Amino acid sequence: MRLHRGEILFRQGESGNLYRLEKGLIKVVRLQSDGSSLLFNLLVPGEFFPHHSLLSPHPYFATAIAVIPSEVTVVPADSWYQELEKNPHQYRQVALHLQTTLRSIQERMDWTTAPSSQRLTLLRQWFQHRFPAEPLEERLTQEEIGQLLGLTRETVNRLMRKSKEK
Repeated sequence: MRLHRGEILFRQGESGNLYRLEKGLIKVVRLQSDGSSLLFNLLVPGEFFPHHSLLSPHPYFATAIAVIPSEVTVVPADSWYQELEKNPHQYRQVALHLQTTLRSIQERMDWTTAPSSQRLTLLRQWFQHRFPAEPLEERLTQEEIGQLLGLTRETVNRLMRKSKEK
């Protein structure tokens, strides 16, 4: 299944299939009770998601939106859970996938625990490594970058201006 930039794959609160990201980048955005949204995760090729539904069905925790043109493989939920029941070895594969996801989250935690002045550089390096032809600032807003890094939009703006001056 192909997604265009800005296309929504699924919405928070809906129930449905699981997916594997083959190509592209998907942002995961949670709608808050006050109506604001919070970007809290970026999914990269190879990720199988939603992570919280890999072992049992659960409504989508957030909304998934393509940041760049993306391709996903749709995994029908019913057949996925039936296969888990028939083949307990599959649980090990899920555990290994979740381990990889946890390590990725730990890497991203390094961004938010680094000194503020280094966070944007760390995110840019991560982004450049995975998407060399995609400038970070053209794919995510300053607000979204700030949400990922635990910074205000104003701080992100200041850090971007400083990096351009160098």
